[in-house]
Amino acid sequence: MTCRDNLPFRLRRAGAGLLAMLSILAALTGAGGACAQATRFPTRTPSAASGTPWPANSFEVICYHDIRDDRIEDPDSYTVETRNLTLQFAWLREHDYHVITLDDIIAARRGARPLPPRAVLLSFDDGLESVYARAFPILKAFQYPAIVGLVGSWLEGSDVPGMRVRFGDSDVARTNFLSAAQIREMQDSGLIEFGSHTYALHTGIRANPQGNVEPAAVSRAFLPEAGRYEADAAYRGRVRQDLALNSERIEALTGRRPRVVVWPYGSHNQTTDRFARELGMPYGLTLEVGLNTPDVPLERMRRLLVTHDFTTADLARTLEEPQRPEALHVMHVDLDFVYDPDPVQQEANLSALLDRVKAMGVNTVFLQAYADPEGRGTASALYFPNRRMPMRADLFNRVAWQLRTRCGVGVYAWLPLLAFQLPAADPAHDHWVEAGAAGQGGDVRRLSPFDPAAREAVRDIYQDLSIYTPFQGLLFSDDATLNDFEDASPAALATYQEWGLPGDIAAIRANPDEFAQWSSRKSAYLTDFSLELAHLVAADHDGLTTARNLFANVVTNPASTEWLGQSLPQALAAYDYVALMAMPFLEEQRDGATRWLTDLVGRVAKEPTGLNKTVFELQSVDWARQNRAVDAATLAAQIETLKRAGAHSIGYYPDDFLNGHPALEVIRPVLSLKTFPGND
Repeated sequence: MTCRDNLPFRLRRAGAGLLAMLSILAALTGAGGACAQATRFPTRTPSAASGTPWPANSFEVICYHDIRDDRIEDPDSYTVETRNLTLQFAWLREHDYHVITLDDIIAARRGARPLPPRAVLLSFDDGLESVYARAFPILKAFQYPAIVGLVGSWLEGSDVPGMRVRFGDSDVARTNFLSAAQIREMQDSGLIEFGSHTYALHTGIRANPQGNVEPAAVSRAFLPEAGRYEADAAYRGRVRQDLALNSERIEALTGRRPRVVVWPYGSHNQTTDRFARELGMPYGLTLEVGLNTPDVPLERMRRLLVTHDFTTADLARTLEEPQRPEALHVMHVDLDFVYDPDPVQQEANLSALLDRVKAMGVNTVFLQAYADPEGRGTASALYFPNRRMPMRADLFNRVAWQLRTRCGVGVYAWLPLLAFQLPAADPAHDHWVEAGAAGQGGDVRRLSPFDPAAREAVRDIYQDLSIYTPFQGLLFSDDATLNDFEDASPAALATYQEWGLPGDIAAIRANPDEFAQWSSRKSAYLTDFSLELAHLVAADHDGLTTARNLFANVVTNPASTEWLGQSLPQALAAYDYVALMAMPFLEEQRDGATRWLTDLVGRVAKEPTGLNKTVFELQSVDWARQNRAVDAATLAAQIETLKRAGAHSIGYYPDDFLNGHPALEVIRPVLSLKTFPGND
């Protein structure tokens, strides 16, 4: 009698997937004997795939960690029960997903052979013993290959009785991790490829004066005894040495040097990527979210992180839903409200902010990285170490990290593009945008984007922001504008002549064709400069998302491109998101705010990616009426208007967390992304 004949008839009719699942579970619980150990998932006839088709040669990577069934006794959010792992594998097989190897991906990128449709790469991080004891039998039963990331420092001392290693915040037994014999057996199966999960970078280091612990691979260590940050040369040496050591360790265990690096916490940057390539690891696994389409570099492959509460239904929804930009629900926060010269009060202010953000249930904070306590629109100082301007306090790192880790929100660093008040000693301090006629300049003083010295100063500021602070996105402020009389500085006039235009604004304005060309090229010039800065920041923040503030006039009045140097179609093409200032009182639409907002959404919807990529930012302060707070009920009604009109992403500016405005109980029900807001 066969193993299949031992099962009741009703289960035999339930299908091959259920049969294999039951057999595997029996083997893992000791009930299956020789029959269960010999189980292989049978080949099946493919069925019609459901969900949205993926682009050709796209693939998803799924990330697992610990596979065990004692989570109640030993809680860990990265633990997946054996039953759930088996159910997820069975669902993949039953729904015609094809589990592939890294070699398959490389071959597809080289044009040797295409990937199968709905291709999936499996990975297991940390090199835990449960991967051998529980995941490996399931992988063999399904004949599914996988990549397993090994942390070299956790593999040391396997022959030392009672050896313990530092794992996260705990000291755990060395036996919790794979042994050399288990590693060799898994490799000999032909199903497992071992990657480098670094030697000792899977930890946190002190990364600011306040003592926050942040990922070691991408953070400059703060040295309290010296009162400074780790030098760039020391940072680079530390990371490269670690990666080299782990490659040697894995080669000693397996006979093969790893070719893939699995970045701890998904954190990496262009420096770490370069070292990995130099050490023979051109392929990298991150924790960035999304499908790996052919344009995603293989040195930063995206992964879907599976946690203890991630069900098979969640897997299905994630893999089969259309790919589109995430909807953002945003609180726009002034760091000037957090800052206080008294450190104790400053920490109290930060606690108030964190409590409010968590209670509000949003997923994004636009966080000011510069100081402008007088509200002039120009940065007078910065909240991070830098080489060009005063630092009011080393605060942005602290607040951004706390928001990310305690509130679970994405943080966008909000910074001017041009409006920086450089110190008098700076060679570019007075290289301002100039108006071509008296009284026709903009409301905010800005450095000229055409002036090489001014551009260099702004580049230095953004590079220092990227080096010393953690964040997920970059928001360019509303100062990124040039009106229809700007810029008349010498450097700007010389640039216009290079464009084939007169070196005189009055002459340009007198010729309609030249005026239109001038307006268009200025708008593109501002966009190109912002993208140059974003590329600079991305060196330390791979996977960086970008957004830019635009005035509503750009949408409601086509002629405003000439007045402002901004363009909605151009911004939608250039950035991940457009933060549109949907502020009816600012635009003198007090009586017709509902109609105006509805019309604004309708106009944005006419752009192909308009609704998916536009954040409609409302105002919570009526600046035209002596900075009077907008009633929370009015703001909530405006949010509802935007949602009814079809807006996906919504936010407001500013959030006064110190005074509780807008009222949490009024705004949370319409802005929160939680299913049951307030039931935390």
